[in-house]
Amino acid sequence: MTGLVVAVFIFTYIGMALGRVPGLAVDRTGIALLGITVLIASGTLSFSQAADAVDLPTIILLFALMIVSAQFQTSGFYDICARAITNASARPGLLLGMVIAVSGVLSALLTNDVVVFALTPLVCIGLKTKRLDPRPYLVALAGAANAGSAATIIGNPQNILIGQVGNIDFWYFAAVCTPVALASLAIVYGVVWLTWRRVLAADPEAGIVVPPSQVDRFQIGRGLVALALLLALFSTPVPHEVSALAVAGLLLVSRKISSRDMLKSVDWPLLLLFICLFGVTAAFASTGLAGDALQWSIDRGWDLGNLSVLAPLSLIMSNTIGNVPAVILLTTVVPDMSQVTLIGLSLLSTLAGNLLLTGSIANIIVAERAAGLGVSLSFADFARSGVIATALSFAVAIAWLMLVV
Repeated sequence: MTGLVVAVFIFTYIGMALGRVPGLAVDRTGIALLGITVLIASGTLSFSQAADAVDLPTIILLFALMIVSAQFQTSGFYDICARAITNASARPGLLLGMVIAVSGVLSALLTNDVVVFALTPLVCIGLKTKRLDPRPYLVALAGAANAGSAATIIGNPQNILIGQVGNIDFWYFAAVCTPVALASLAIVYGVVWLTWRRVLAADPEAGIVVPPSQVDRFQIGRGLVALALLLALFSTPVPHEVSALAVAGLLLVSRKISSRDMLKSVDWPLLLLFICLFGVTAAFASTGLAGDALQWSIDRGWDLGNLSVLAPLSLIMSNTIGNVPAVILLTTVVPDMSQVTLIGLSLLSTLAGNLLLTGSIANIIVAERAAGLGVSLSFADFARSGVIATALSFAVAIAWLMLVV
């Protein structure tokens, strides 16, 4: 059965790189689901083995954070942020700065994928109303979401997994990674401004203001209290997933927002993608081939603890199969990585997501949500700023990691 496992593994991760099956409307989640289905149906992987492979605390934590984000989305908080951004359009520098600041800060606290999912259509509509080209702002939105999410364990899915695998303290992680995240946000601003300066110089349509939206300030306040409680609980010995689930449970108990509406905001395909990839990757690891390849690389001095190995590997894997699948693969194949190596992997795989449009799920979400509103954000549009921004951010991250860890 080893041949089948290897074939499914290769098919799945090629699918992660391509994003879909050519000629079919099967996306990354569908590909991963097909992979795990073949393994289970063939008897290669039992249901119990597939279940055991799933890192349940990671799934629970990610789900709970999506509920917290749903509280802000359903209460109109994201609408307030988007309206503040687009109503500042008379000054392009300020507008770009607000996009980056809002996206970066929210992504550090509410997970980048759910933030860009909520903000992209709102920002697109606001900018189109002003007769402005949304593309540079969408590049900035995605770039800032990736950069800002690097600051915390809950900033993106791969950080959540790394935090769980390494049992890394929330505030220690933030202390190490926040300086790099802030520097990367500044880099995103400078690079987008320089590479899109002619487009950004366009004058907005005069006299058009984005109308106010339905906002429930009480529910926004409730969300802010829940977020503060969550961060406080992260300072206690209570496991992160238990803390997040408890807070999510409290938010679901509401007289105004139905649990059905909250659950609609959960990115179920992303959770399913995680679950399926855990199974496919565990099946491959059980063949022993991954261990042999690891030993072969160690014998030749290719140690993941070495930044000269970790940095290019993170960059290549994140921009081929994607940073989430890359982290799942590496943490499965190399289960005993030190906390220092895990933090380096977290920072570098996250920042690598800014290189190309396919580098992170957040980028793809921005492009797909924008396309639904008639805004085409191409591969070249993203790479125009992403290549330079990633090179500079990587240089900062590597220098910082060499200095402090």
